[in-house]
Amino acid sequence: MADPIQKAYPGFLKTAMVLVLMGFHFNMNAQSGDGNRQMADTAAPLPPTPIKKRVWAVATAHAALWTASYLALDKAWYSGYPKSDFHFFNDNGEWNQMDKAGHTWTAYQVSRISAGLWKWSGLSESKSALLGGVSGLAYQSIIEIQDGFSSEWGFSWGDMAANFVGAATYVSQQLGWHEQRLQFKLSYWAYDYDTETKVRRNQLFGSSLPERLLKDYNSQTYWLSANIASFLQNSKWPAWLNMAVGYNSNGMLGGFGNAWTDKEGNNHTRPDIERVRHFVLSPDIDLTKIHSNKKWVRTLLYVANMVKIPAPAIALSSKGKFKAYGLYW
Repeated sequence: MADPIQKAYPGFLKTAMVLVLMGFHFNMNAQSGDGNRQMADTAAPLPPTPIKKRVWAVATAHAALWTASYLALDKAWYSGYPKSDFHFFNDNGEWNQMDKAGHTWTAYQVSRISAGLWKWSGLSESKSALLGGVSGLAYQSIIEIQDGFSSEWGFSWGDMAANFVGAATYVSQQLGWHEQRLQFKLSYWAYDYDTETKVRRNQLFGSSLPERLLKDYNSQTYWLSANIASFLQNSKWPAWLNMAVGYNSNGMLGGFGNAWTDKEGNNHTRPDIERVRHFVLSPDIDLTKIHSNKKWVRTLLYVANMVKIPAPAIALSSKGKFKAYGLYW
């Protein structure tokens, strides 16, 4: 069984690669303009036409990112542990499934950003969506396969299922509705660790804020944000106003329980800290519904839409307790 520290760390690398994709998408759109709108001088728009140079650029960028991430992970992470025959690992009970929520969110975002790049290259909406979904799933699969050949981990069907849900959520909506009515989002609010558990936090999730933003399961909330107006025809509901259902869990100091051994070999146990799940309801803003004539603003809003906007909320814990928040981050 993998140590919880080891199992948590690759999630940081996966999410960091999403940010690389986002930066690439932002730069291409900001510098080159809106390649999706290919309009004739007549009233009717022409069908999209692939732009060969852009198609090759996007394909090359995807291949380079996949290769670079594979090599970086292999050298920086997997090379420190013995290899093994390909095997499976059941981690479905770890982290109160917060890691699975992270896989879903990551696969959805990679698919969304990748599809945006393919559409910028001039491909049709359907081809862009399908290639985006394949890209999101393929990128995550590379990491799972690497896990399968490491003696410390193993290929996780639970992780792959979460990856598939994230990619399929993007593709199915784009093909069926031609828009994202349901979106996975992420928010962060630092969990209140005491003196002893801060040491454990740094050991598990990193000592710097950027690391903890991406890795600290106790501080993250994952959301499914629904655009209500898109489901209601002829409604006065604001097009930008969503309602979101969130999930988080805190009090987790290990994958399965709150007992661990530090670097000096000392055993720690904290049965006083409860591992509690929370289910949250809150309004949200769909930033892609905010209109702007500036391409860089539209691109920025498109990328920023991966994050849940702070708003009032009500939460129900797994202990059956309700709590209201004036502003939930």
